[in-house]
Amino acid sequence: MTEAPTSVRRPPAPNPAERAKTIATRNGPASLLPTCDRADLNGERVVPVLHHVHRSGSVSVLLADDHPMVRAAKQAQRGELAVMVEVADQAPVDLREPIRGLLWITGWLRPLSPVSARARAVAIAETRPDERLLDVGHGVTLLRLTPASLVLADAEGTHSLRPHMFSAAPPDPFHDYEAGWLRHLESDHSDVVEQLAKHLPSALRGGRIRPLGLDRFGLRLRVESDTGDHDVRLAFSKSVESPAQLASELRRLVGCPFLRGRSG
Repeated sequence: MTEAPTSVRRPPAPNPAERAKTIATRNGPASLLPTCDRADLNGERVVPVLHHVHRSGSVSVLLADDHPMVRAAKQAQRGELAVMVEVADQAPVDLREPIRGLLWITGWLRPLSPVSARARAVAIAETRPDERLLDVGHGVTLLRLTPASLVLADAEGTHSLRPHMFSAAPPDPFHDYEAGWLRHLESDHSDVVEQLAKHLPSALRGGRIRPLGLDRFGLRLRVESDTGDHDVRLAFSKSVESPAQLASELRRLVGCPFLRGRSG
């Protein structure tokens, strides 16, 4: 009897709900699509004036008062329009394929009353000040999407999530630190990136190696080669929570005990 080959164990990564919450918190580019055929919307992708994904998974979007989607939401049965919001996770360094993942939030879009819209704009501004919020009620309508389901697609796979799973998940502790750190690594420490290449499969070491992502479980590299793009996760020895712990893990990966970790 032939023994089945042992499957290769994937490096640890944040769970799907945490990865989805991290993408939402980073507030990357977003667009809206109606999920049902409507002649007045033509199934076209809509880029909102502003979007904000709340901790619960609900989404606030700003559209011009005369936008067809605003009119459709006001005319929809029960005042709710079935739509999908797509949020892209875009790499902070200049890659030839910059999108690292996509989060799709499907639900019901409805306009808010003037009082509720102003209150919601103020609540958003407390965590994300943006002068466009001042236009609510002055040529811009604020609408709320109530989520029914979420789908995450990234390098770890495709996962369906219920709103309560998304709501309970925390973002990665490095979600607001990652962009500057990766840019700093790319621009000022190319020698460190070259040292990290020793952890890559030999077949990939001839490509251009770029820092792709950072989370509490590891560092991701993108190898851009003539045969395409290849992503590799380098696992930390343990989950990290602070820049000091990150610097220690980077020293371990590089193999240099005197490397000083620096933020971007």
